[in-house]
Amino acid sequence: MLSPTAFQTINPATGALLASFPLTSAEDVETRLAAAARATAAWAATPLPERAAALARLADALLARAPELARLAALEMGKPLAQGRAEVQKSAATCRYLAAHGPAWLADEPLPAAPDGTGRRLLAHDPLGVVLGVMPWNFPFWQVVRFAAPTLLAGNAVLVKHAPNVPQCAAALAELFADAFPLGLYADLRIAPDTVAALLADARVAAVSLTGSERAGASVAATAGQHLKPAVLELGGSDAFVVLADADVPAAAETAARARLQNTGQSCIAAKRFIVATEVYEEFLTDFLARLQAARGGDPTAPDAPTDLAYGPLARLDLARQLTQQVAASVAAGARVALAGGQPAPDSAFFHPMVLTDVPPECAAWREELFGPVAVVQRAQSEADAIRLANDTAYGLGGTVWTRDPARGERVARALRCGYATVNGLTASTPELPFGGRGRSGWGRELGMLGVRAFTVPKTLVLG
Repeated sequence: MLSPTAFQTINPATGALLASFPLTSAEDVETRLAAAARATAAWAATPLPERAAALARLADALLARAPELARLAALEMGKPLAQGRAEVQKSAATCRYLAAHGPAWLADEPLPAAPDGTGRRLLAHDPLGVVLGVMPWNFPFWQVVRFAAPTLLAGNAVLVKHAPNVPQCAAALAELFADAFPLGLYADLRIAPDTVAALLADARVAAVSLTGSERAGASVAATAGQHLKPAVLELGGSDAFVVLADADVPAAAETAARARLQNTGQSCIAAKRFIVATEVYEEFLTDFLARLQAARGGDPTAPDAPTDLAYGPLARLDLARQLTQQVAASVAAGARVALAGGQPAPDSAFFHPMVLTDVPPECAAWREELFGPVAVVQRAQSEADAIRLANDTAYGLGGTVWTRDPARGERVARALRCGYATVNGLTASTPELPFGGRGRSGWGRELGMLGVRAFTVPKTLVLG
């Protein structure tokens, strides 16, 4: 576990302490903040093609170091190597996409002419300055790139407070960004929460982006609001995966298993509540259970672990214990265990896939986010009942609908109260589409045109 004075690498597969790193000193925090503030003016004036070229350099560097980065993620938070390489490759592809398309999204836009037809009117997109990113451990490369790449392209500098359990991933990213971008535009900070609050109070920090827990998001949002600074928050999720009576059940079950096991279930956007029409409930449940039972768990550094349906340990021992408590409380409240798995021992960070059915509506498995490979499968009596169950949550990140009827799929997807809905597919963030949630899943958008503009000021120009 994290000490009060250090960020630590603890291999979750073995529990061994591999490395320890001191917190960034107050003097170094000030030095990096001052450097970022100085660098922003010149960077904002840098032509967009040059900014885009820096992203292309970053993409090349990510791919060149993909095996090394994947191994760091395996050692620090338990991600299987193939999944780590895929994460790095996705990060590189995102940099390339934003380098190609982002400049057009940041270009000046013509506005309606004056009533008398004279002069020009434009909408410009001015960068805010220095943006603080508070990043999670579950996708230690992708989450940072998803935040930092569009923010830098827009002309800002970034300070990154990464998660305490992935300091080597954070340090490697800092090297890559430093090589691709001018000095001072990217800094990695190993800091405590009170330092985050102090940075948000500093006039040189213009905005904040956080991906993490509800509690962290509420704290950062309160501090940002106190200082009148914009925030983008991507928080938890308890996404609904709706299987209607006319669905392709085998395809839905196959995607459901991948969705629940991606990143060993440690994904905000992963499907967690599987809501299945009563007509196909038994068929789906049987297929789903068989696929989860066939999944392979083990050493995340094993070179032959496949990308799909492979899982490692949870990222920390306390996360496995918390998930065990949530499952136990749900079973005590009346939930039925359809697939027994769970934590093999109290001192193990491994957690084998589990499935709960007949879940009472007020129990932990339904009301809380299950951040690990536990699935809830619930029966729906009708389309309307499926929508009701899907929306019976305080979260609103993503959702999935399975049906052979395109019009029905769109109708149900539109009815889901979430920020991102998919019909007949795996819900995942991609560089071209805006991504984010509603309710207790946060606000604001990353990626796509909205994400590239998230930390800019829309500035109206009335010229002559």
